[in-house]
Amino acid sequence: MESGKISVGVSTSCGYPEVPEKTLASLCERGVRRLEIFVNTHSETDPGYIRELAGILRANGSECVSLHPFTCGIDTYMLYTGYERRIRDYLEYHKRYFEAMNILGARYFILHGNKNPCPIETVVEGYARLNEVASGFGVTVLQENVCRCTTGELSELLEMKRLLGDGVSFVLDTKQAIRKGLDPYDFIPALGKSIKHVHFSDHGALGDCLLPGAGDIDTHRFVRALSSVGFSGTIMLELYRSGFNSYDDLVKSMMFIQSVIYSEQA
Repeated sequence: MESGKISVGVSTSCGYPEVPEKTLASLCERGVRRLEIFVNTHSETDPGYIRELAGILRANGSECVSLHPFTCGIDTYMLYTGYERRIRDYLEYHKRYFEAMNILGARYFILHGNKNPCPIETVVEGYARLNEVASGFGVTVLQENVCRCTTGELSELLEMKRLLGDGVSFVLDTKQAIRKGLDPYDFIPALGKSIKHVHFSDHGALGDCLLPGAGDIDTHRFVRALSSVGFSGTIMLELYRSGFNSYDDLVKSMMFIQSVIYSEQA
């Protein structure tokens, strides 16, 4: 579902621990047309399995915008500790993801990044090397602001942008900003057009990963802020399964955001 340049979608991670093919089918059948696919294990990167997911998308006229890997928990050990052979192995393994993205038609790959204190140059090199491999497949790595990672800090993302310029792109996760004690609105003018994708949920007295409208985020203000920096990506709903009753709740939330986009871009 789209309005102008900004679109709205749902991540299959919302259905976890339900397997992706079931979540994907349920969402597509309810009219979700833009999705992020979260692969949860090695076998879910198998080309045959990925083609099954691509078939579900085609049958429903839906599109996979982005892919989230299951290996994000070992990014630090594999990509940022300076052990060159391990780094090369990790880069090689990621070709499985990028090949899967080519089958799915996805353009963005989500990177959590480094957890341990290290020089910014190490963080930049890890991102740049992975993104270089990704570019060979025609896809782009997006650095996420994950709270437990050093790149959860806006200041570190700004350093990445300073050092890499247009060679770095980001996914803004609202709940991760809140968990870091930061205001998600602050990321938007600071990172500007480098933000290509959004993981969206609300937050408030009931929790930090709520359905849109159930917390304190002013969705109109958020959409206006994105529009002001020329954002043309997808606001992707990303909630935990405990955060909603049924997939219909996600569709209603998506329609709510869509109505906000229409009103702000009219």
